[in-house]
Amino acid sequence: MPDLLHISASPRGEASQSLRLAATFLDTYRSLHPDAEIDEWDLWDGSLPAFGPAAARAKMTVFGGGTPQGEEAEAWAAAQAAFARFDAADRILVSVPMWNSGVPYVLKQFVDVVSQPGWIFGVDPVTGYRHLLEGRGKRAAVIYTSAVWAPGLGPEFGADFQAPFFTGWLNWTGIDDVTEIRFHPTLTGDVEELGRIAHEAARDTAKTF
Repeated sequence: MPDLLHISASPRGEASQSLRLAATFLDTYRSLHPDAEIDEWDLWDGSLPAFGPAAARAKMTVFGGGTPQGEEAEAWAAAQAAFARFDAADRILVSVPMWNSGVPYVLKQFVDVVSQPGWIFGVDPVTGYRHLLEGRGKRAAVIYTSAVWAPGLGPEFGADFQAPFFTGWLNWTGIDDVTEIRFHPTLTGDVEELGRIAHEAARDTAKTF
């Protein structure tokens, strides 16, 4: 089992601000935990399964108390493997650039693949959702970056559906220990100074993660 899982939602490699901040975090973490096993999961590497018709039918089969068969079973097994990789680590780092006020579609795909009954949630007809990762000591750090939107700007610069969606999802799973590391320089901001502050925040978070 890895000590830490890094999930990358950016396809931009070395040009990605979120991945640069992740590298700062991971370098600091490794310096303090030289024997730590870190799983690097690039959501763009083709390992994330689709969640299409067969998987959707499998989900409803499970909801109904049945067992997926055939094509449904194959799709369900692929989703279960993705969830197992996510669930294996108690420390999770996620790098999330803002796309069109929200998150990259591959991160939404990840959420839809792993958010399944019996893994992430249960449902009670009276009390509602049960958050199945709650009380297991899991922690998350999420790096949020954007180039145009920033806190305090008006709606002409966009809106933030990035952090409310993903931090909200983490909380819904039962992971409520979430630290946000932010870099939002805007088109006219001081990129160098704001970058320095963001990288310092990444180092500080990693030191106590």
